[in-house]
Amino acid sequence: MSKKRSAGGPPILFLVSVLATVFTTPVNGKLIVWDTISSPAERVNLEDRADWKVVPGDLLQLEAQPAKASSDPGYYGRSYVFKGDAVVENSKLLAIFRAAKGEMVIYPKMGAGSQNDDSSKVPVAKPMARVASMQSDSTPGVLTNPELVRNAGDQVILALGSSVKRESLTTFTFDQSGIIEVKPGGIKGVRITTALSYGIVPSFIGDDLIFAPADYPSAKTLSIPADNFFVGLESDENSELVMTWPAGKQQLRLGLTQGGQEVVFDSLDFDNDGQAFYLAPLTASGIWHKQALEAALLEKDSKLAWQRPFPARWKTQLYEEETKTSFAFRQVKGDIWRGVPGSYNYPVWFQGEEAFYHFSKKVPPKGESVVYFLEGQETPLSVTTPVDVLKASLGRQFSEPILDLAGRRLRTHHRRGGEGVRRACTCGCTEAIQAVFEAHEEVTNKDYIQGALDDMVYFVHCHVERINEYQRFAQDLVKYLHSQSSGAPDFKGYLDDLEQIASRIPQEYDVQKENMKSFQYADELVQKTLALTRKSDTNNLTAYMELLKAWRGMGGAQDYVLAQCHTLTRKLCQAAGYGCAEQPKVVAIAREVRNRCRNVLRTPDGYEVWADY
Repeated sequence: MSKKRSAGGPPILFLVSVLATVFTTPVNGKLIVWDTISSPAERVNLEDRADWKVVPGDLLQLEAQPAKASSDPGYYGRSYVFKGDAVVENSKLLAIFRAAKGEMVIYPKMGAGSQNDDSSKVPVAKPMARVASMQSDSTPGVLTNPELVRNAGDQVILALGSSVKRESLTTFTFDQSGIIEVKPGGIKGVRITTALSYGIVPSFIGDDLIFAPADYPSAKTLSIPADNFFVGLESDENSELVMTWPAGKQQLRLGLTQGGQEVVFDSLDFDNDGQAFYLAPLTASGIWHKQALEAALLEKDSKLAWQRPFPARWKTQLYEEETKTSFAFRQVKGDIWRGVPGSYNYPVWFQGEEAFYHFSKKVPPKGESVVYFLEGQETPLSVTTPVDVLKASLGRQFSEPILDLAGRRLRTHHRRGGEGVRRACTCGCTEAIQAVFEAHEEVTNKDYIQGALDDMVYFVHCHVERINEYQRFAQDLVKYLHSQSSGAPDFKGYLDDLEQIASRIPQEYDVQKENMKSFQYADELVQKTLALTRKSDTNNLTAYMELLKAWRGMGGAQDYVLAQCHTLTRKLCQAAGYGCAEQPKVVAIAREVRNRCRNVLRTPDGYEVWADY
């Protein structure tokens, strides 16, 4: 655990420590509140509870004569006063409110929900994270003992307040999900001291941003353009911290520790905009994995030492040529075709529980691969995923636009849906028509050829319109970047870098414009192809094969431009997110650029990328 840096600012009002550990005392699916009677030492011995007392939901049960007390209104309204520290426990975590320090310590139960872990054999681990909230003003005061607001089998609420400003209560709400809701009472900033190997900003359209401390060797703080969702991967590869928050003006920053054996993100500074936020520690043996990629892995199947601990939608990012690209692990090995790089072995897949890589010149072994998951996929109900945390904490209505399932589907270029030529593209349709000419049936099957040509023209129109969407996007974005550059010389380098990428989208179009031809050209090819169906001729096949080359030359140029537009837009979205990390003043611009990128990347064409990447 890295040494905690001084906050250097407002006084700390409360402190949360998140520790990865094991605890096997059953709680029968309910929430239990304990009183430790005395304040424990820094490291709590969870196996020794001899002096701990359960706080009942009905406080009248603590009276000498509970039945008599329940009939006497004079006993009602009495609050519980903790003699020691307050403890909240459910099946997934245990949280200790330490009165002496005004802090809360959270112990996730290691591997809760994992199908492979024997929690009784998992030792107590080092602290996962420390969370400190700070008051924005300098009003002095000490934290009072926790106030038990609610103690029920399905929900527990504890509050901490200042002895000077009792109305500024910070409440902590627990339920059986393992998610902690924190409602800051007048608290404007939160610091989570931790040891993260990576910080992930999920993006369900486009690629996630994966921040690595080693990529910023001279930085002390990174500004992160996260909207409502953040996942921190703890350095032990067995735990992660999920954080969510509602819409607002929140801002997240990552602090770095330089030097030592491992460079880590040692803190998360969160400006909460006066709103609640949610924390959920998730644990399982091998819940994520880091794999160094070496040249020796090129052009061969390589099995990882890591195995997935449970089924989920596991993913990683690799370089497809020069662009970071998301690859979800598939269930079988196979090939894939992409508009720019062409055909190659899909690089990641599972064989049973074992994970495999296959790198090629088009997807080279470069840097390192981080394997992680956000969503479930045949995942046991006992396992909580980061997306589960998002839905449970922010609600389905708010989560749906973030997950954007509709935007992750491929748009169709099939004119007749499931009917007609299955491969509705210039190469697929021309191949289907070629089979008719090779059988010398072009006259008798001219209606079939007409339908295939109509399918192909429809495909071309859809292709071109999609390319035009990217052109309009790039033009509007360049105008926006210019509007932000006036009077802001400090932003110039950042804006210039983004404009350079955005400008390549129309440049790629201009280079291939002649090869992409026009709709009139496609109509001429249709008429020339149909002319060959009017009468049988031994030269029809030869004539058609020349037309096939023309069709595919036009379609291939369109495929290439569309794939380039998509790749450049994803690269632009990444550059906006990573580029603002050391420039906090441009975070708002980064968010706007990324939102525009995600909007145009929605419902991609199959020639841009595979579905739901």
